[in-house]
Parts: sequence; C-alpha cells; structure tokens
Amino acid sequence: MDAVTSSPGSSPQRIVFIDVDGTILEHGVIAPSTVAAIRRARRNGHLVYLCTGRSAGDIDPRVREIGVDGEITNGGAFATRGGERLFAQPLDRADVDRLLAFFGAHGIHFFLQSDDAVFASPGIGELTEEFFRVRREQHAADLRASGSDLRAVEPVIRYRPLDEADLDAIAKAVFVSTTSDSLDVAQAELGDRFHVVPGSIPMPGGSNGEIGLLGVNKGSAILRVLDVLGLDAADAVGIGDSWNDIEMFEVVGTAVAMGGADPQLKALAGRVTTDVLDDGVRNALVELGLA
Repeated sequence: MDAVTSSPGSSPQRIVFIDVDGTILEHGVIAPSTVAAIRRARRNGHLVYLCTGRSAGDIDPRVREIGVDGEITNGGAFATRGGERLFAQPLDRADVDRLLAFFGAHGIHFFLQSDDAVFASPGIGELTEEFFRVRREQHAADLRASGSDLRAVEPVIRYRPLDEADLDAIAKAVFVSTTSDSLDVAQAELGDRFHVVPGSIPMPGGSNGEIGLLGVNKGSAILRVLDVLGLDAADAVGIGDSWNDIEMFEVVGTAVAMGGADPQLKALAGRVTTDVLDDGVRNALVELGLA
C-alpha cells in the first residue's frame, strides 16, 4: 500500500478530521507523538476536528487535553466548534422505539448514545467488559512498551443504566450480539431507515454494529462543518481506521487509513500510515506537511 504523501497545490490552511478509537487512542494509550503532532499542526495554522462515533460525553478526557478546534460526535449526528454547537440531529422518538423493538425481538444487547452519555441494556456491560479485559491483556506488551500501567487503563466504554436514558435525545445505537448474523438481520430489517455498519468490537462467534439515521454519518457531517467554515473539501484530511470512517474517506480530499485498519478500508483510503502506537498520526501529519 502506498505511503502517505504530500498533496501539492492545497491552500495554506487545511482542516484535519481525525477519528479517536484506533486512531488517537489504542487500548487506553495515546502515543506521545500523536499529542505533539496535533498540537504542532494547529500551531502551523491548520484546524483539527475530532470525528468520532462516540458521544461527546464518552470521549476520554486525555483526548480533549490534546486540544482541538471542534468535534463531530455520535458518528455525525452532532458537531461543535469550540464551545459552539453547529448542529444536532438526534433520532426521532419513533426511530428509537423501533430500534428498541428490534433489539427486544432478537434478544440483542445494545447501547444507546445521547450527546452526553452512553446507556447500556442489562447484561451488555459484563459482555463487553470481559472482551476488553481480554483484549487489554493480549496487548499488554504494547501497553508496557508505551510506559502505561495496565491496571490504570480505563474501560473503553463508560455507561449508565438504560432506564436513565432520555429516549427523546438519542443519537445512535451500538449493538453486541452473541449470534453471527445480527448485522445482516439489522440491515435487512432496518436498512430502509437506518445506516447500519460493522462495529469495532469483534466478538468471537458473534457480531457487532452501529446504527444511526440513514444519511447521517461522518461524511455528511464533515460537509456541513466545511460549509459553516467556508472551507473546501479538497483541503480536508480524514484519518481513521473503522467502517464508520468510509463516508469520511469519500468526502475529504486526502484520506488516510491507520496501519491497523482492515485491508478493505486501506484500499478505500488509498493512503496508509503506521499503527496507532507506532506514531501513526504523527507520521501522517508530518508526511502531509502539516506538522
């Protein structure tokens, strides 16, 4: 796969949309080079926006401490510039009720996301926490090499009980199923109204996905943000690693996949950097002439 290369002829100021999990953050660790490179890109006059499937309330505080110019959250349903809300597009209550009925009919575990928090259906906490515990242990060598204390790594998902959720303020859902075909079933039954994509929790023998409103994704949100800012998509950079980054890759002038991304995503991006903890973000921003 081709390495990241500079894009000639672009304007002096560019805007970078950067995913969080698997891009900035990996197994609870942020490479110091990532922090330095993002800050250097901003000092050089470029804008940096987080572009994540997470809710704003579920972004690791250490990510925010890096410093960015704005955020796209919930897979494109919300966006802010500094402290200013640019737009919000939560699901209609009827859509939330339809999702709840679908999950109930198929016995599927799920999270609901508002802009402020993540709400967990009964039983999903134990299921996902065990997965992430095992995954952290598998990557203990990477964690120790980075200087992180394995015991100090926070859970990847922080959640509240489902009965605390305001069902009129839900932006998207994430489901985790113990059966292998739930993603296909969700697409078949919900695809007329919802955007269904594979998630980033590979459950052995099961399936995982994200569900948002059809037409609401990272790509559509990026175009709305660029319109507000008066910037050209040709001068936008998108860096990510997951299936919910496809629409981002499609709309930006320069798409970069992380080294740990699926080969199909790397092919879609066309440019590939190194792994998260192998200075992936730093290498991408430096090779593009931004940091």
